[in-house]
Amino acid sequence: MKGSIRIDQERCKGCALCIEFCPKKAISLSGTLNLKGYFIASFKDGGECTGCATCAVMCPEVAIEVFKN
Repeated sequence: MKGSIRIDQERCKGCALCIEFCPKKAISLSGTLNLKGYFIASFKDGGECTGCATCAVMCPEVAIEVFKN
């Protein structure tokens, strides 16, 4: 099963917990800053995301939505 995620850029504080716990390493820290001055997490579209939702569970800011395709 394939999945994808959407990250709310303004809620993300760049803590990288989603990156650390993603079993497929489908998330990385981007060079883009949000309005609060944090580097935000970015989903690697076309990666091997399975929609497991571990990233969303680990996100302390509740900034990640998971979709199963």
